[in-house]
Amino acid sequence: MSIATKTGDHGQTGLMYNRRVSKCHPRVEAYGTVDELNAALGLARATALDGFVSERLLAIQQDLVVLMGELATGIEDLDRYRTDGFSQVTPSQTARLDAWVGEIEAQKIVYHGWATPGANLHSAALDVARTVCRRSERRVCALQEADQLANPQIIIYLNRLADLLWLLARWVETKLSPSPP
Repeated sequence: MSIATKTGDHGQTGLMYNRRVSKCHPRVEAYGTVDELNAALGLARATALDGFVSERLLAIQQDLVVLMGELATGIEDLDRYRTDGFSQVTPSQTARLDAWVGEIEAQKIVYHGWATPGANLHSAALDVARTVCRRSERRVCALQEADQLANPQIIIYLNRLADLLWLLARWVETKLSPSPP
């Protein structure tokens, strides 16, 4: 089977369980933006000079695959999704992010006021990922406001992830250049 299925040539795409929707449907916007976030995290992981960061980013990328699967399922199909054994975003995943935030904050990172991205390639990649994460969060909030989000843990996870990415960028800046730019 070719990757070019041509089924989207008229502006529609398939959700889980073969439901067809417009490519600009809010659900597609939400999981598509999370896919962009996953790609941005891949770039940040590729630029990582430290296992501390790259190991966390890989774990987050794996979480995002779960998150995208859940978002790519229409609310009317979520029971089937769960019955078929697919994972959903859980409070324990957010708790892991919280633990990492605490771990970084305990390391006395250096920052003064509003951070200006670009001190180095790796922190800049983390800041790009953070901004895509915030956009993902907004797209998921739109689903929630339309009563199309069954799991509010997704918004909590994305909110905490954006905070973590900001801290990781500042951590990288501190490790690579101890005096602020």
